[in-house]
Amino acid sequence: MKNRNLTVKGLSITIIKINEIDYISLTDIARNKNAEEPKDVVKNWMRSRTTIEFLGLWEQLFNPDFKGVEFDSFMYEAGSNSFTMSPSKWIESTNAKGIISKAGNQGGTFAQKDIAFEFASWVSSEFKLYLIKEFQRLKEEESKHLQLEWNLSRTLAKVNYHIHTDAIKENLIPPDLSKTKQNFIYANEADLLNLALFGKTAKEWRDTNSELEGNIRDYASLEQLIVLSNLESLNSVLIKQNLPAEKRLLLLNKTAIEQLKILIDKNVSNKLLLNNKKVSP
Repeated sequence: MKNRNLTVKGLSITIIKINEIDYISLTDIARNKNAEEPKDVVKNWMRSRTTIEFLGLWEQLFNPDFKGVEFDSFMYEAGSNSFTMSPSKWIESTNAKGIISKAGNQGGTFAQKDIAFEFASWVSSEFKLYLIKEFQRLKEEESKHLQLEWNLSRTLAKVNYHIHTDAIKENLIPPDLSKTKQNFIYANEADLLNLALFGKTAKEWRDTNSELEGNIRDYASLEQLIVLSNLESLNSVLIKQNLPAEKRLLLLNKTAIEQLKILIDKNVSNKLLLNNKKVSP
């Protein structure tokens, strides 16, 4: 979980990322309306029937574990003078995912961006516009940073590719082999890495992505490119040790799974693990 901050009209707005989803602090936004008791602002917003209806619709669209029966009960009561609602009550009763509560000095109520923008609109239309502008600027900066990291990793993978091909040339290609057969060996070794990392060959990827330009590696994630670079170096060593392709594939696949587990979050790692289990020597 990583915290970032935006400055909107002089207020610091905290953003946390959980499972690759941005949650914006409603508590910080509420300080634009009541700096002393921001939690009361959030509770007042949640008393509205319109708010409950919006929150329920968001959960129905994006949360398969949302408790609809409890939501229906809240919809029946919402808007009455006796109706009260708090973030913790909403979360505990309906198993909501769009809003979260954190305890501690840097705690408060956080919400997925669509919900946070809706709350900001209720607080102040002007504040909402400034918040959206700053949030978009943050995402653009993050996108540029990730693109730079991707380009650097792609370059590193290409550099290691030359080390990889040199190992193939020195250890797998007989001196008098024809150019066509040499290219076939290079392609086989490249696909050995593709199988170990992506669970499919370059041709299999092209067959299912014929509308895309480039190759499977052009669409790899940053984490996959880092692992690919490592696999190229590892395979070069294994080739020099005269290990057969079947054993190298198993070792490379195991390494890819282990490294991806470290680099990316658990859910994505599990998905890649399932894909890689399909690899057969």
